[in-house]
Amino acid sequence: MIAQLEPRDLAAWQRDPARPAPVLVDVREPNEHALGLIEGSLTMPLQTLPARVAELPRDRDLVLVCRSGNRSQRAAQWLEQAGFTRLFNLRGGVLAWSTDVDPTMPRY
Repeated sequence: MIAQLEPRDLAAWQRDPARPAPVLVDVREPNEHALGLIEGSLTMPLQTLPARVAELPRDRDLVLVCRSGNRSQRAAQWLEQAGFTRLFNLRGGVLAWSTDVDPTMPRY
């Protein structure tokens, strides 16, 4: 079961100096990344994930991000099958992030 993380909870986590920051993995396509990213995100389009899985740390919390939360959920499920255990899906993706946390991020 992949934990669902609300945008406001992710923002609070990022601001909490007592808690190690998660690795944000944005699985959107490059043309989507060009529209805006959550600061600090690692860009790794979904189709490249299997070839790039070795780039992801297994000892850190990973938060998967996409436009609406669907592709990132699939990515998290794939990573879970690959043996990753510290996985979160950003519920609602960057659309929810732009509504709840950063209204300057373009909505598309």
